[in-house]
Amino acid sequence: MKMNYFVVGTNDMEASKTFYNGLFDQLGLQCVSPTDRMTYWLGEGFAFATAIPFDEAPATNGNGTMIGFCVDTEEAVKRQHARAISLGGTCEGAPGQRGPKFSAYVRDLDGNKLCFSD
Repeated sequence: MKMNYFVVGTNDMEASKTFYNGLFDQLGLQCVSPTDRMTYWLGEGFAFATAIPFDEAPATNGNGTMIGFCVDTEEAVKRQHARAISLGGTCEGAPGQRGPKFSAYVRDLDGNKLCFSD
């Protein structure tokens, strides 16, 4: 079994699109917005989306919830972490060795926690 896709909630779709377009801009992903409440970034074996909640209640980030992105190299981890911070994300753990993985942690504009690892 493999993961099909990830979706995180947002309260501001335009700000979310700007953040993730900037974060994913060098990865060759296609940005698709089939509706006003959902935007996808798609690539070979990759599907990630931000969505305004269907129930129209405010989006909240899950305590203990985290999305991990494998970016292959330590340099890519550092680059993605720096890019996320420059786009308005907040640092949740600077790039460094953690167990067997070199990783870094950020929160996006809605507080969703992201991890980049090699």
